[in-house]
Amino acid sequence: MDQTVRSKLLDVSTATLTSVLLKHGFRNTFIGGIKLLNPDAPRMVGPAFTLRYIPAREDLDQSSAFEGRKHPQRVAVETCPAGSILVIDSRKDASAASAGGILVTRLFKRGVAGIVTDGGFRDSPDIAKLPFPAYHSRPSAPTNLIRHHALDVNQPIGCGDVPVYPGDILVGDAEGVVVIPQHIAAQVADEAWEQTQFEDFVMERVSAGDSTHGLYPPEDDARAEYARWRAARKT
Repeated sequence: MDQTVRSKLLDVSTATLTSVLLKHGFRNTFIGGIKLLNPDAPRMVGPAFTLRYIPAREDLDQSSAFEGRKHPQRVAVETCPAGSILVIDSRKDASAASAGGILVTRLFKRGVAGIVTDGGFRDSPDIAKLPFPAYHSRPSAPTNLIRHHALDVNQPIGCGDVPVYPGDILVGDAEGVVVIPQHIAAQVADEAWEQTQFEDFVMERVSAGDSTHGLYPPEDDARAEYARWRAARKT
């Protein structure tokens, strides 16, 4: 991932990104119904590496399914590239775990940038202690084989009703996770970073008691004041 793009995305909120993506015609980009386990985890930015679950079937999803090295869940954990984010399509079903503490720790130790699922994690108290961005819908102790059959690795998926294609850029903060189509990530990063500078200026003025009228959105006087404000910050 381009480090300039990554650096800018680390400095902008998911709220700002959804606004910028709307300007580009993308409305369905925020993965709803999930939360960050460790509120002190670092910000999450990285390209998507995906895993898809379908409903489990009793003759296939027994404990023996984990034997050997070809189970797709384990393949995903061991092949997700450093700096990428493992995104799991669990069909919004948290009645059984999408992953647990050992596998999430393995991802953390391999240098993966985070993990996201629209299902749930087991061992969630342990995951919450890791300095690692992990997003799920709720804790779920039962093993994944009870409800989930791991199938596709690094194919297009849906997560929280949002389409996620391999290589799409995910950004996560305390509010949640936004999915940015890969081909516009650099442009979105530039626009979101500029919008963040402007919103910092607006917040400064509103905190000082100014009205939002003529300021947000800006009229000519506010634009001129903002230009002076930006110039002063660069000196």
